Amino acid sequence: MRHLRHWPALLAAPLLGVPLIFAATATASAAEHVARRPPMSYRVTVLPSLGGTASAGNSINNRGWVAGTSNLPGDTVTRAALWRDGEIIDLGTLGGPNSAVLWPVTTDNGTVVGVAETPSANPLGEAFSCAAFFPTVTNHVCRGFAWRSGVMRALPTLGGPDSFATGANDRGQIVGWAENTVRDPTCQSPQVLQFRAVIWGPRGRISQLGPLPNDSVTAATAINNRGQVVGISGSCGTAVGGVSARHAVIWTHGQVRSLGTLGGSQWNTPMAINDHGVVVGFANLPGPDPAVPDFRAFIWTGHGPMRDLGVLPGDAVSEALGINDRGQVVGESCRAGFTGCSAFLWQDGVMTNLNQLVPHPVGHLVFAGDINYAGQITGQAIDQRTGAAVAFLAAPAGSR
Repeated sequence: MRHLRHWPALLAAPLLGVPLIFAATATASAAEHVARRPPMSYRVTVLPSLGGTASAGNSINNRGWVAGTSNLPGDTVTRAALWRDGEIIDLGTLGGPNSAVLWPVTTDNGTVVGVAETPSANPLGEAFSCAAFFPTVTNHVCRGFAWRSGVMRALPTLGGPDSFATGANDRGQIVGWAENTVRDPTCQSPQVLQFRAVIWGPRGRISQLGPLPNDSVTAATAINNRGQVVGISGSCGTAVGGVSARHAVIWTHGQVRSLGTLGGSQWNTPMAINDHGVVVGFANLPGPDPAVPDFRAFIWTGHGPMRDLGVLPGDAVSEALGINDRGQVVGESCRAGFTGCSAFLWQDGVMTNLNQLVPHPVGHLVFAGDINYAGQITGQAIDQRTGAAVAFLAAPAGSR
């Protein structure tokens, strides 16, 4: 399996189906909430694994807790993992083999959300979104989970077998998507059932977020502390197809609004939203075959259209994966075919290869999955000593 965040063909289906991609001249504005800053250097720490050769940091909160994935020995099973105080915690599963934390989802109050397999086989033979992130397709039922203080609990569905959790805030709200009982005619095998974006909580509630006119499915990918939710709206397709993400959208007080596109008709996917309402993600460029991923990282500030953040020199595709409340954006930039990827940091309108900001590298930083308010970054690197794909924590030089 390629490194955990490469979901080109994964994502848009229920995102996404979604287990990953700037030099735009974004003018400094109130939305970026920063004055121009000098280049910063980072010290990088390789985080421990659960014994396999692939790990990834996909989320970091303001307490410095990192969450993501780590393979068990043999690399046939992956687990949701939490790195806290330099130690790794296996968050377990819901009874099946695999689990994962895949989005920037770790709240400051200690809740971690993700997806985990149950011991049950999917009664309809669906692979659902989770299959894109695990080493093998097991066709087990997959459910979104919330983990806190050592306890993992499954999140309910809308009547179908599967759900998927992607985001959480400090108000006790969790977002993602869940299957209902509608056999949507726009679904393509092996997907059978329709899925809708949901908000779980607070206090056990579950509510749906509706699609744009003429769409049938939705999926939520992130939520901020103001309760704004971003995600996708489209038709069912497959659980890992492109038409689910025809439209990148934001829900405010339950009302849906399109974020626009960069010209492509599929794969338009928000990944994160900060507390100022600034959204980042990736969108497809126009091309002869809309099903072929040709991603560019984007930023949307709520004022004007979605903006293309470009790519690093020599690259062809990019994805923005995380943003903090200071307007700093992280992600990855790659050559054609999602090869030769490098983590980037974008701030003040400039995209920089994060590897160039590390005076004492421990390996090549492949992607940056999330950044917290202090500027700490997590993601995945190739360890120069072992060649393994490892989770990393990059801290600004001079920070504690």
